[in-house]
Amino acid sequence: MARLTRVQTQQRTRADVLAAARDEFAENGFRAARIDAIAERAGLTRGAVYSNFPGKRALYFSVLAELAERAPSTTGPAPQQGRTAAEALGALARAWVTRPASAGAERGGRDRVGAGPTGGARPGAAGLGADLVPEVTADEGLRRSYRQLLEVDALLVALALEALRPLAPVPGAPPRRSVRLAKTVLATLHGASRTAAAAPGFIEPFDVVSACEQLAGLELSDWWAPPTGIRPAARADDPWRPPAAADLVTCEPVRLTSDGVVALLGMHRLSAVEEAVRAAPPGTGITLVAVTGEPDELVPLSRLVVGELSRCLREAFPRSAWPGLEVLCDGSGEVAAAAGITRVGDTTEAAVRVGGGRIVYRATGPGACHAVASAAVSHAGPAPAAC
Repeated sequence: MARLTRVQTQQRTRADVLAAARDEFAENGFRAARIDAIAERAGLTRGAVYSNFPGKRALYFSVLAELAERAPSTTGPAPQQGRTAAEALGALARAWVTRPASAGAERGGRDRVGAGPTGGARPGAAGLGADLVPEVTADEGLRRSYRQLLEVDALLVALALEALRPLAPVPGAPPRRSVRLAKTVLATLHGASRTAAAAPGFIEPFDVVSACEQLAGLELSDWWAPPTGIRPAARADDPWRPPAAADLVTCEPVRLTSDGVVALLGMHRLSAVEEAVRAAPPGTGITLVAVTGEPDELVPLSRLVVGELSRCLREAFPRSAWPGLEVLCDGSGEVAAAAGITRVGDTTEAAVRVGGGRIVYRATGPGACHAVASAAVSHAGPAPAAC
């Protein structure tokens, strides 16, 4: 048998740690789980666990993300994709409430699968995510990041709704949008999940589906207000050689080398990508690159929150209505480096316009996404070469 390479050995070790951690969290819950016990389950040392994950919370988020990404789409028959906004929102809710319990971050409460070491109930696989929201709400930085990830989810649902049901413009008024409706739908779904976890049997899941269908007719007078007082984007003529990456929305390769806008946003500034979405000309490719100074925790959290919603969205909406916005996590900082940004953090706000395989515009700071997307409207092609 051929010997494993160093990379293969590292991958196997990481997989063993994740499998052991999943079992430990399922049996004892996040709070009572111990790194020493995880190491023992994996047949590794405590140091080997910490060499792959800096702490228990990072490991917990990674377990939940892996489960969400590997889970089948639903636990029942494939849902019917919606042809109208009401049908699509109903299908989205149906996919949400029937998604596998082991993948849901808020589902199932704590299954009683036998008494734990202290005589209490053990969580079981279905309740693995029960500690996610309490863990997030206990940390200010995580709360801000989680809020921004939900903003991205709402934008994705809104763009799908707008593609399925274009909103007629109102003369003399700002552009209309469906973000507030999408937020109401997501608040309904998340709230129902948490209620079901805390009080099983209190709410009928398919009443939630019916409620979301009815929300399609809700008029919330939602308008897009562009930012003001922003600096224009700077012309550029820089090389653009980004690494390969995967889109959290479609689970397909990201088209980073194609012409379009690339928004590089810290985890506390993710919602600023809507500036690019609304300001760019129709058909412009837009990619949100989430950057962070805490990749070990925030990258798996992003994979979980955006990836799980996106899986439901793909089931509910026809492909023609899938949002054109791509979303990826740049945990290594390679995409940011390709854009010329060497230091990133959770408040990073930058954007570049790519044309002909080169960076032709760039901007940083508040309004960067709007500046770059707007610049593309009146200036086409790469900047002229310097003399």
